[in-house]
Amino acid sequence: MAGITSYGAYIPLYRLNRMTIYTALGWLNPASLLPGERSVANYDEDSITMAVSAAMDCLKGMDRSKVGGLFFATTTSPYKERDNAAIIATALDLPDNVRSGDFTTSIKAGTTALISAFDAVKSGTASSVMVTSADSRLGRPGGFWEEIYGDGAAALLLGNEGVIAEFKGSYSLSYDFVDSWRTADDAFNRTWEDRWVRDEGYGKFISEAVTGLMKKYNLSPGDFAKVVYPCTYIRAHADVGKKLGFQPAQIQDHMFTQIGNTGTPYTLMILVAALENAKPGDRILVASYGNGSDAFYLEVTGEIEKVKGKRGIKGHLAAKKDLGSYEKYVTFRDVLPIDTGGRGDEIAPTQLSTLWRSRKDVLGLCGSKCQVCGTPHFPSQQVCVKPTCGATRQMDHYRFSDRPGRLFTYTGDVLAFSPSPPAIYGLVDFEGGGRWMFDLTDCELEALQVGMPVEMSMRRKYYDAARGIHGYFWKATPGRA
Repeated sequence: MAGITSYGAYIPLYRLNRMTIYTALGWLNPASLLPGERSVANYDEDSITMAVSAAMDCLKGMDRSKVGGLFFATTTSPYKERDNAAIIATALDLPDNVRSGDFTTSIKAGTTALISAFDAVKSGTASSVMVTSADSRLGRPGGFWEEIYGDGAAALLLGNEGVIAEFKGSYSLSYDFVDSWRTADDAFNRTWEDRWVRDEGYGKFISEAVTGLMKKYNLSPGDFAKVVYPCTYIRAHADVGKKLGFQPAQIQDHMFTQIGNTGTPYTLMILVAALENAKPGDRILVASYGNGSDAFYLEVTGEIEKVKGKRGIKGHLAAKKDLGSYEKYVTFRDVLPIDTGGRGDEIAPTQLSTLWRSRKDVLGLCGSKCQVCGTPHFPSQQVCVKPTCGATRQMDHYRFSDRPGRLFTYTGDVLAFSPSPPAIYGLVDFEGGGRWMFDLTDCELEALQVGMPVEMSMRRKYYDAARGIHGYFWKATPGRA
């Protein structure tokens, strides 16, 4: 039996109310306003960091040493030539012999990667494959798509043991339908006429894929507990389900008014939300959109009742902050460049040879643990720092990234440059031992307290434009509920 064995998701802390956008731009015509809000990645987040966060959620309680593959799906990969999936695998401290691959250039790449992972597990070429997907797309300032887009990530672990939702079958369509596109030189997505996208693309391809799937496997609308597909237009989303014969209660909430359309991970994020409320025996139909459509269906097993400890969609929707400012959003996305001052220009990028040698420390936040006295160390050490021990070359590999910590002390620096001032950093004491200084993010200085719980989050430390290098490290964030 091949299927999903675990799930996870990530939604950035910040939300931007669409009315904030309209007010900033002077658009106050109620007839043309979209309701709700959209999720916004922080200035130090991108597709890789969000994918890592979703995968961390997915891997809670799972044995990472058994993961044999990692597929990453996105249309906003930081690198055009570098294995982005390998960066994620290193950050997750997966085995070195993991098979990695990037799926990209279409917003249905998330479901394509998932079906490919199912095929690999079912054929026996891999026993367990992680699929993670994330996007942070840019619409032109003041444009319709800027309001529609949102940022987020999803992760699903596939295998043939402990399956919570069995993969039953799929049906795919691939069309060179040009509705949205972006070249290597484009900062913003380009789109064709809106009604064309809605009526000729979105309104037809999902229906065609779902109809093809049901015909292929002799199924009817009444066979499914939930139906999952993305939303680009709220009214059209309901019309697609009605046209296919599904009842409103069968259609999984699209979350468009809460996070927006997150692109490549969107369908998978809605699937995670469906799995959070699924019961044994439920059948879930999933269909994506983007240059065609992928459709597949799952059957939930009794293992679903054993899933615990995931933040998932529910936890991330419940923990949020209003960004409050359109100007702050365009600053985060570098749409509105700001003067960084002399201190902001002081970038000391990691040398690539050093990054290679210290990749487990830098990307994976892994250190060492003394085999003699059990003292954890970060960075990795050859000699135990405990004064009464001093053991030499008797160390085990030790991961800090998934260990909770507490804030020992902190500082708000109003002189150092930060896109979201002030710059905040402090010492973190890890549960089980170990202490290190980290930047703090997704927080306000006034809300911090000595001793408060924090968790680690992989973030973009800098972008060295002269060399085209994205630098990543871990930051501390206050724990979400």
